[in-house]
Amino acid sequence: MRLATLFLLVSTAAVAALPRSTAPAGAHLYFISPQDGAVVSSPVTVRFGLRGMGVAPAGVPLEHTGHHHLLVDVEPPSFDMPIPADERHIHFGRGQTEAAIELAPGVHRLQLLLGDHLHIPHDPPVLSETITITVK
Repeated sequence: MRLATLFLLVSTAAVAALPRSTAPAGAHLYFISPQDGAVVSSPVTVRFGLRGMGVAPAGVPLEHTGHHHLLVDVEPPSFDMPIPADERHIHFGRGQTEAAIELAPGVHRLQLLLGDHLHIPHDPPVLSETITITVK
């Protein structure tokens, strides 16, 4: 077996063994702004709302806390793995509750997903409704 393949198998097994943090019943993640259907200019100021849980930076393992991830034009990732970090899965690991993001003109789907201290979605996942905005 090639070394790269072995490393991938070991890494995947180690990540799969990570426990998921629990979310309390009734935890609710939502957009304060923009509103669904809004027509906006870039950069877009996005404000995150959270009820029933707290916000803490990545790497800080506090019960019933997490940090925000903005999903742009993608479906939610696997809930049992760390959330990817790229231009479609934007991490706010310092505990930010708002951000100005650059988006190309056009229609975009946005969704929020809370991740725990290891960027893994909670059990059950704390996920906002999807909103659609148009950037002019």
